[in-house]
Amino acid sequence: MEHEPKELQSESKKDLPIFIKWMDFLKWLLVTIDGFPKKARFNFSDRLTNLSLQIVEDLVEARYSKNKGPVLRRANMNLEKIRILMRICFELRFFSRKAYEHSSFLINEVGKMLGGWMKQQQDEYEKTR
Repeated sequence: MEHEPKELQSESKKDLPIFIKWMDFLKWLLVTIDGFPKKARFNFSDRLTNLSLQIVEDLVEARYSKNKGPVLRRANMNLEKIRILMRICFELRFFSRKAYEHSSFLINEVGKMLGGWMKQQQDEYEKTR
């Protein structure tokens, strides 16, 4: 695997772990859906790409927003939509069991991180009440 240039390495260390994990999933997803059958590209590929990119935007917005709760809930909802679409794609045999297990693992990891962030925000909100 190639090493990142020094200037990118220092920037990536500032990224949130959940953002890094999601970007890993997104890069994997973009390569994987490129192999989907032509009939699935317009429906599943576009939808998965758009939802995944929306989560990138949500994570950036949540990082810099004062009121993170609604943004985190939206990201969580989109994550669930991706989880379901990935299951449908697997059932339609657009990718292998190994690819499905890999995607499920990454999605679950991000889901746990997102759930923890949401809980932390809820706890902070309750402290200020």
